[in-house]
Parts: sequence; C-alpha cells; structure tokens
Amino acid sequence: MLLAVCFIGYIFPKIRENQDKQPQLPIIGNDLNHHVAPFSFVNQDGKTISNDDIKGKVCVVEYFFATCRGMCPKMNESMEKVYKAYRGNKNVLILSHTVDPQKDTVQVLKSYSLRYDADPAQWMFLTGDKKQLYDMARYSYMISAGDDTAGLSIDKDFIHDKNFILVDGYGRVRGFYDGLDPIAVNKLIADIGTLLKEKQQ
Repeated sequence: MLLAVCFIGYIFPKIRENQDKQPQLPIIGNDLNHHVAPFSFVNQDGKTISNDDIKGKVCVVEYFFATCRGMCPKMNESMEKVYKAYRGNKNVLILSHTVDPQKDTVQVLKSYSLRYDADPAQWMFLTGDKKQLYDMARYSYMISAGDDTAGLSIDKDFIHDKNFILVDGYGRVRGFYDGLDPIAVNKLIADIGTLLKEKQQ
C-alpha cells in the first residue's frame, strides 16, 4: 500500500509536468520538422529583412497587394487590429508580403504602410523576388494559389489568400486564421498571447 502511494505521488506530478510542457497550439506541417525557410526581402524603409531578424519572435504573416480593391483592404483593417493589440511588443512582428512586387515598390509600400501608421520595426511590408515570395507562401507558410477576387489578376501564377498565418519563434507554423472573420481575428490575437507565454516557459 505504501509502495502504491509513493508511486502515485511520483507519477502524477510527472504527468502534470509533461502536460504543462505540451504546446497548447498545434504544430502544423507535413512533419514536426517543418520550419520557415531562409529568406531575404526588403521592407517599406528599404531595409533588408531576413530570417535572422525574426528569430525568437512570434510572427503573423499575410500576402496582399497594394492596388487590391477586393479583400486586401478588409484584411489589413483586421491586421491593424492585431497590430494595435501588440503594438510596442518587440516579440511580435507582422510580415505583410506583396504578391505583386513589380508594382509594389519600396516607395509604394511605404505609402501604403502609412495608412495604418505602421512602425517598420514591427509591421513590415515586404517586397523582393517574386519567385522567392511565392515559394515562401507555398512551401514555408503553406498558402496555395487562389483566384484574384479583386478581378485584377496579374498573371496565371497569382496568390491571393485571405488567411493570416501564425508562426512561432522557432519558425514553425502554428495556425491559420481567416483575415475577414472578426471571430478568427480575435482568436489570432489570443493565440499570439498563448505563444508568448509558451516562449516564456
């Protein structure tokens, strides 16, 4: 009897300890080794941003284009809500990638970012090589190509996706959120807090 009590006293704290260590959000990908690939883009201030700049940060990722008259403005109104919830928190970054780098120059993205009073150190509007932008979307962030709902198709290879992607400080995808759905956006804001707590633990 004493042995059984000792065993229970030993095993239950261990179970609880292991439960506490389990991530509260899923790790998404074909396997647990899926991580965001190395990248190099330019933000709205003309500064080169690479994967080294986001190490250890919780990131929210989206794809848009500045001339979009469809869902992009609505998405970025939602993203502005996310931004305001964590503005000034150096552990939270927003990466807004253009899908139209030919038109979305650094100057265009700078002007666009001013609509949201975006601090380029925290909310980065990124442009660069189209192939790398699209490869990151498909293979790192797992966004598939979709139809241009704004009716402004650039070419046959065009990504236009309404989802925001949540990435943890290890470069792992942890969630997808409909940027047009206020309930989903509120969940994203809450889940960012969960990842920040997970990082502290």
